Amino acid sequence: MIDGLIAGKVFGDPERRMGKGDKPFVVAKVRAQTSDGETLMVNVITFDDAPMAALLEMREGDAVAIAGSLTPKVWTDKQGNARPALDLVAQRVLAVHPHRADE
Repeated sequence: MIDGLIAGKVFGDPERRMGKGDKPFVVAKVRAQTSDGETLMVNVITFDDAPMAALLEMREGDAVAIAGSLTPKVWTDKQGNARPALDLVAQRVLAVHPHRADE
């Protein structure tokens, strides 16, 4: 794994799930831009309380920066093209989201 920091926009709303032994965790997807303008999908998971709380306050389109352990991946799109992706185990989350009318 690689220690890294990614920045991008939340894609879909983060979800709280339960693991073995009823241990909660949160998953999210982040769309990040590469230096050449391509979109890179980052699959985020966290098991720690502070990052879980920060992610659960976020909504699709919110800007976010996340630090943690990265694992590079490759997936194949519907046209059969290999695409890069990252898996990230989040340790820190910096949420930058606007005030919402429902708050």
